[in-house]
Amino acid sequence: MILENISSPADIKRLDGPELARLCGELREFLVNSVSQTGGHLASNLGAVELTVALHRVYDTETDRLVFDVGHQCYVHKALTGRRELFGTLRQLGGISGFPKPEESGHDAFVAGHASNSVSVALGMARARTLMGEGYSVAALIGDGALTGGLAYEGLNDAGASGEPLVVILNDNGMSIDPNVGGIAAHLSRLRLRPGYYRFKKGYRAVLSHLPGGRKLYRFNHSVKTGIKKAIYPCSMFEDMGFTYLGPVNGHNVEQLCTTLAWAREMGCPVLLHVRTVKGKGYAPAESRPELSHGVSPFDPAVGPGQERKVDFSYIFGHELVELAGKDKRICAVTAAMAEGTGLQEFASAWPKRFFDVGIAEGHAVAMSAGLAKQGMVPVFAVYSSFLQRGFDMLLHDVALQRLHVVLAVDRAGLVGADGPTHHGCQDVGYLTQIPGMTVLCPACFGELKAMLRHAVGMDGPVAVRYPRGGEGRQYPGWTGESASVLRQGTDATLAAYGTLTDEILTAAELLAQKGVSAEVVKLHRIAPLDGSLVLESVRRTGRLLVLEDCNENGCVGQQLAAALVQAGIAPRMLILRNLKSAFAPQGTVAQLRKKLGLDAGSVAAAVLEELKR
Repeated sequence: MILENISSPADIKRLDGPELARLCGELREFLVNSVSQTGGHLASNLGAVELTVALHRVYDTETDRLVFDVGHQCYVHKALTGRRELFGTLRQLGGISGFPKPEESGHDAFVAGHASNSVSVALGMARARTLMGEGYSVAALIGDGALTGGLAYEGLNDAGASGEPLVVILNDNGMSIDPNVGGIAAHLSRLRLRPGYYRFKKGYRAVLSHLPGGRKLYRFNHSVKTGIKKAIYPCSMFEDMGFTYLGPVNGHNVEQLCTTLAWAREMGCPVLLHVRTVKGKGYAPAESRPELSHGVSPFDPAVGPGQERKVDFSYIFGHELVELAGKDKRICAVTAAMAEGTGLQEFASAWPKRFFDVGIAEGHAVAMSAGLAKQGMVPVFAVYSSFLQRGFDMLLHDVALQRLHVVLAVDRAGLVGADGPTHHGCQDVGYLTQIPGMTVLCPACFGELKAMLRHAVGMDGPVAVRYPRGGEGRQYPGWTGESASVLRQGTDATLAAYGTLTDEILTAAELLAQKGVSAEVVKLHRIAPLDGSLVLESVRRTGRLLVLEDCNENGCVGQQLAAALVQAGIAPRMLILRNLKSAFAPQGTVAQLRKKLGLDAGSVAAAVLEELKR
């Protein structure tokens, strides 16, 4: 096998054409076998095999800077840069990340877990190179999905006008850009991929600039050519931004890709290379249904990733929203390219005219929801916690300032597992609770999610319902609107939490009872506006408080409760705030991370016992 002999990108540069094709086939087999064991992103990586091989054939990624967008398509890159033997640890606690990570390797230029930033980052690197007088090349690899994000266009607009030598590779697997039409367009595509064309164009312009009236003639010819090209060729937008456009190129012809990438690199100007690929290429289950092979759990390679939808918080949310929309025609659903992940596919089928997928554009989704709300609709924006961060300005300026009734269904709140620090939802508590007029509800089970969603759509003003990834643990009594409740009476210490971490403090109270310690458990149903009266009453009796959260420390609920204790003149003998402090949580299963970070029941019980010994 060729792949077994590839220990670094230098080995790829020694292969001939047929060997490159064989390597691509072996990489696909490796991807399917590996991801079937660990889970991960499959279809996107299968579609980028030849492109990644070609990039390593042309660039030296230890010196040159290759910036991935989103980064979930970096598996082949990792396998070719000395990490193939580590793929058994992919997305596992202590293992290699499913996204680019400079800490792992000098070949990873930049952390990438969210979309649409690659061109901006690459332009910054290119400008740094120029200012520092260095000679490395810079390339950004962006998909057509990420091109739906507004930040991509901010970067493209600046990069095209900058004149900085860099290459933006558009990996187009079927969205956003229409195919060429007709024989003339195909001919122009072939012509424009020849370096001689650009040498002639540059020389032609230089000659005319020195002839009397030459510049005027050049501008006239250029305007005529541009007019014709705009009528038959779909690349004018990028060229209007200042890019030299190349393509479209067959993204599965590795030799053509190598040649074209080499030309693009040597042009010395902003270049946009349009590459057409097939998502899931070479593996029938992924190629036929790529949406089911995006992020997958372990599966049988002979069958393909499972297609059954698990009953989890996302599913329950989506199903309940369908029911609510049937009773209230004002309710509509908004998603940012995550209909499947957020459980909205049932809504899209049931109420298609009230379903809006805006692409990877969370800021736009929030602002559009504000417009819907201002005109009398009840928009429910379903979004992962880590992606909602990108709409913070719009939450403040467009929603909260006017107290508009926008409902945020904040999915993947708290620790999410194998996707790691780029996807953990550990910041929303800090920023949502500081927004004036915002209500934040935290269900701990499916029944509470249904009740809180019903309450949220009937409220006034902005409201967020935040819930975790996956299924429920314990089931709790029906929620009837109270801000908090005491689940277990105690005399020696007060344990407080919200969401599914309530399971941990209840279990901790049971463990403490075995040691003769009586712990009172307070469950917070609403963390904004925060009503800490039950916690304060409990602490007056017990004299001790532990608050458990899977968010960062600054702005956390524990700090707010501690401030409330001071204002009330209560000085507890024990005050423990268990959270993520100021660190980013690593990857791993949620259970592993809770134990590692001291957020599990055993750690909570041990912390209380240690304080009692003092």
